[in-house]
Amino acid sequence: MDDSTQVDLLYGRGRLRVELPESVDVEVIRKRPLPKLTDPRRAVEDSLDHPDDCPGLAELARGRRNACIVVCDITRPVPNHLFLRPMLERMSASGIPLASITILIANGMHRAGDDAEIAEIIGDPWVVENVRVVSHDACDRASLTDLGRTAASDCPVWVNRLLVDADLRIVTGLVEPHFMAGWSGGRKVVAPGVAGEDTIRTFHSSRFMEDPRAVQCNLEGNPLHLAQREIVHRIGELYALNTVIDEDRDLSFVNFGRIEESHLRAVDFVQAYAVVDSPRRFHTVVTSSAGYPLDRTYYQTIKGMVTPMDILEPGGTIIMVSECSEGLGSAHFRDAQRRLVALGMDAFAESLSHKELADIDEWQTEMQLKPMRVGTIRLYATGLDADDLLLTGVEPTTSVEAAVLRSIAEHPGAVAVIPEGPYVIPKYRPVG
Repeated sequence: MDDSTQVDLLYGRGRLRVELPESVDVEVIRKRPLPKLTDPRRAVEDSLDHPDDCPGLAELARGRRNACIVVCDITRPVPNHLFLRPMLERMSASGIPLASITILIANGMHRAGDDAEIAEIIGDPWVVENVRVVSHDACDRASLTDLGRTAASDCPVWVNRLLVDADLRIVTGLVEPHFMAGWSGGRKVVAPGVAGEDTIRTFHSSRFMEDPRAVQCNLEGNPLHLAQREIVHRIGELYALNTVIDEDRDLSFVNFGRIEESHLRAVDFVQAYAVVDSPRRFHTVVTSSAGYPLDRTYYQTIKGMVTPMDILEPGGTIIMVSECSEGLGSAHFRDAQRRLVALGMDAFAESLSHKELADIDEWQTEMQLKPMRVGTIRLYATGLDADDLLLTGVEPTTSVEAAVLRSIAEHPGAVAVIPEGPYVIPKYRPVG
């Protein structure tokens, strides 16, 4: 297209180019440029050897009989290939046999990965060959330990016993904005990551989801964060390795330390880049699901609809771009979407309001209500068939450009484009 504005959005394993006429006022909203660590492996080793608030990993491992390392599942692009082997080597050198170390994949209520996905998650064949790798199953009560109930929210606490019973407990993950819990990483890798079904279904019930403090980038009074933090305290001594990556998936930050303190330091780092002020709101917002692996399913895509809400003018349009290469999501999520379409927004929300335990995955449908209450959502997703598109509850489009021009015709004005989707949190801050 001649005389056009071109913007590339993260899409699948690549990028989707959107071309708009030059006459369209386009504002591209990105994170502030994150620094790239020039020697990521050295940075990882330094973080393990010289943490801020505890002894180095080699010293922590001395005298321990066994260890459990928790890693995120396939839905998070955590650079495990950079740090798992250095961690294992330090533990082994300090006397923990490799055969006594378990890597536990934090699936939460997500499905377990197959062999190829597990290899992708771990990222290093040497690791897969030398230690045991186990996928967490939240529904397997025999694999869980009962730690009572949280004091503040009366949430049952069931956690994978491989972590609870380990001599040395470490969680790893990616710290990024999260549309319910404020920020990912740290305590969230424990719960919901390796928590039991009843725990997850309780703090994903409507009394948590509808709390106005259960939003991205907020920890203050956030009921999910508070419940997660109390669960971590119930377990006892826990350490965390936290990472932050940039738009190219390169490492920008890594630290190691006690789980709560190290997580907060990572949050302090990333929020200076991820939260972006906007002096205006927009009737048209184009955003992505941040590409693979977050845009594998429509279930994950909903995050990208929620995070730009603060800059959407009421009655405006969010144009959501997500490959959805694996379709809609789980059978449970499909059932929730079917109920949303059949009942409508208000009746569906009412059906959730008195449940003590949320149905599995219906919390994501409940989160979709938030942007639907503000405006219109139009979806570009090449991985969804006609039946799937009917269950999204939003308007499908076969052209991002056409959807933008239609929105401008309905509501003239500037267009915001967010190439990295839910990794960028625009906040409306009027001048003055």
